[in-house]
Amino acid sequence: MNFELSEKQRAMRDRVKAFMEREVRPRQDDFHAQVAEGDRWDALPLIDELKDKARSEGLWNLFMPPWDGDDPSDDGFEFEGEQLTNLEYALCAEEMGRVEWASEVFNCSAPDTGNMEVLLRYGSREQKEQWLAPLMRGEIRSAFLMTEPDIASSDATNISCSILRDGNEYVVDGRKWWSTGAGDPRCKLAIVMGKSDPEGSRHGSQSMILVPLDAEGVTKERMLTVYGYDHAPHGHAEFTLEKVRLPASNILLGEGRGFEIAQGRLGPGRIHHCMRTIGVAEEALEAMCRRLTSRSAFGKPIYKHSVWEERVAHARIEIEMCRLLCLKAADVMDRAGNKAAKTEIAMIKVQAPSMALTIIDDAIQAHGGAGVSQDTFLAGAWASLRTLRLADGPDEVHARTIARHEFGKYLEG
Repeated sequence: MNFELSEKQRAMRDRVKAFMEREVRPRQDDFHAQVAEGDRWDALPLIDELKDKARSEGLWNLFMPPWDGDDPSDDGFEFEGEQLTNLEYALCAEEMGRVEWASEVFNCSAPDTGNMEVLLRYGSREQKEQWLAPLMRGEIRSAFLMTEPDIASSDATNISCSILRDGNEYVVDGRKWWSTGAGDPRCKLAIVMGKSDPEGSRHGSQSMILVPLDAEGVTKERMLTVYGYDHAPHGHAEFTLEKVRLPASNILLGEGRGFEIAQGRLGPGRIHHCMRTIGVAEEALEAMCRRLTSRSAFGKPIYKHSVWEERVAHARIEIEMCRLLCLKAADVMDRAGNKAAKTEIAMIKVQAPSMALTIIDDAIQAHGGAGVSQDTFLAGAWASLRTLRLADGPDEVHARTIARHEFGKYLEG
């Protein structure tokens, strides 16, 4: 394996890193001040300001290709994108992950990233014009409605929300929750997964459909908290969909293709989370080391106590191992496709959140009372990252994938 970064990989990472240091980090107090002002669910002027700067510097839609539609002569339908490989994007996403809200500045935040990829890969020309174009321009936000409160959503075949054909329309009925991003007033679209054929095969009865959030019958019931954090102005919503009538043209790819779309969407999405998680872990380790080298206890600097030497050493080892595994998964995805990287994606999806949570917990311990307060980013970061042991499939499901691959080496036939 060649561990040396290419010129492009290094250049893109360094451009994102420089923008983060110059434009994003100095504005963190401004971000929190704007969230606290007025309605917590209003869009923030700061984000729009920084989006304009990132876009002007070509740091925009890093994971998406530039595209001018199916007709090269149609110059009114253009998308800006850098079309980075998964490996190239991994290095940039790690830098973005160091500040929780930074990804949106580059138009690279979930769930928009996954939804844009779905629309680009599976959407019709009309669907792209209506929804992909404004998403790639950063004018609207979107949500992905898959999880349901009344079933074990770790097994997506349990999904009970119905998407049933009625003439030239589909009728959608069901309850969804953990609809990340739906608190943002700019969130205009949801991609909804539901059952379109109650008698269909296990993996052929589900479909995905585009649901405008202002459609009749769509009700945002409440915003959910994560360990007490509401994550405004982004947030996570619970929805009721009651007899929502949509044009048949809103179906994605066709009936029964829901699992196919989900696999295409969730592979990159899972690894994007892991890339950003490594950035969070680096931030926590830095905060821990700065704290330990600036305080004394029991007659000597805290960092000279052996327990902290061990914790910091293990933190560095774990970060380096996870980064290499994440880059390997990204590289396999680039060279052989998402399906070939299934096991690598599962491994990093299990390991990265666990690694980061341990390091953040140690950093909280190093900060004492300050670590659990609002005076540091650590408590909020821990709460956010804890969700990644559930999001895009719980640890147990990914561990099952890894174990089955391993057992498969020894089972005949």
